[in-house]
Amino acid sequence: MAASASPFLMFEGRAEEALSFYVATLPGGKVHSVVHWETGSPAKPGTVMLATFEIAGLKVMCSDSPVAHKFTFTPSSSLFVTLDTEDDLRRIADALGAGGEVLMPLNNYGFSRLFTWVADRFGVSWQLNLP
Repeated sequence: MAASASPFLMFEGRAEEALSFYVATLPGGKVHSVVHWETGSPAKPGTVMLATFEIAGLKVMCSDSPVAHKFTFTPSSSLFVTLDTEDDLRRIADALGAGGEVLMPLNNYGFSRLFTWVADRFGVSWQLNLP
């Protein structure tokens, strides 16, 4: 087997909501697999033990941690998405930014035609770029 690497997003009870949102919002979105925690496991039954999904050609893994942690997502790690049209960038920026935080407003910063950086309502950071 060849080595591979994937981003892994750890949630505390909202993994399935997040992955469904990402798959519906970003291009090429599809769910590959979802395994739920069962009764008697260390996590709340029905939450995500492990899921894999794809967005814009990137395979992403996620889970709902059975342990409460003193950390969460940080903007220092983000998913960078290059889009083909301004309409797509604006639509996705609006969707991801709803209930979240705009870290860099939609603008031309000189390195591309249009760029924005948002943290979504789950705390995951996204850099959206139109070259």
